[in-house]
Amino acid sequence: MGSAADTAIARVLQVEAEARASVAAARAQVGVLAEAARSEARARSERTERRIRAVAAAFERRTAQRLAAIEAEAAQLQQPDPPDAKAVAAVMSAVAALAREMVSGTP
Repeated sequence: MGSAADTAIARVLQVEAEARASVAAARAQVGVLAEAARSEARARSERTERRIRAVAAAFERRTAQRLAAIEAEAAQLQQPDPPDAKAVAAVMSAVAALAREMVSGTP
């Protein structure tokens, strides 16, 4: 009877050792998986950060181009329009008529 009990105890101890080994292997695997997940998360974060910087830089370039175009248009709008030839001729004719009227006293 002692032999059966010894066999049973030996079997329990063997199963317990196997269970501990399985738990240790599982813990090691969890560590590897966790590190892989952290590494993947860092890589995604870095890619996302690069993409955000690229989008922001493109936005800043487009905004600067648009602003430069707006400023150029504003500067152009501040320049006086060149006089129209017909308008100049009409003014000159009116000035001449006014001068004749002032000199001669008759319209």
